[in-house]
Amino acid sequence: MRNSQQLGITLIELLVVIAIVSILATAAMPLSRVTVTRVKELELRNNLRMLRTAIDAFKKDCDNKQLATLEGYCKADQNNYPESLEQLTEPLKLAGPADRTKKYLRRIPRDPMARPDSPGNPNNWGLRSYTDAPDSDQWGGGSVYDVYSKSDAVALDGSKYNTW
Repeated sequence: MRNSQQLGITLIELLVVIAIVSILATAAMPLSRVTVTRVKELELRNNLRMLRTAIDAFKKDCDNKQLATLEGYCKADQNNYPESLEQLTEPLKLAGPADRTKKYLRRIPRDPMARPDSPGNPNNWGLRSYTDAPDSDQWGGGSVYDVYSKSDAVALDGSKYNTW
């Protein structure tokens, strides 16, 4: 029995508090991992949407003859798709008398799910040309028709990132 003059905690009280805190921390760890994965998946979806929208806008401008044909941006043998993702970040001249330019992307976003595989491809996107099969993982070259993640990992919904 404690004296009313003694202040402090006992060793048993301290052990109970440590046990409770460790149980709570153990329960919170999986939740934090899922949250990190969800954030990366959201970033991947947004980056894919941004890239695909820029590719489609480039093609639309080529089809509508908005880009300067003298510069050779739009090539019929490539079905008016860009030659590379880097072309979407360059200022391209617009058709018409004024010196106007257009950029489709400020920068190429990186793939948050895949590790960089080479210094020459720091963003690590897989590319498909117009002539490639829809599920091809080898770029035929010539034009960029679509992009995909190179990650073989499985998403929280059970699908693979490289099929998004």
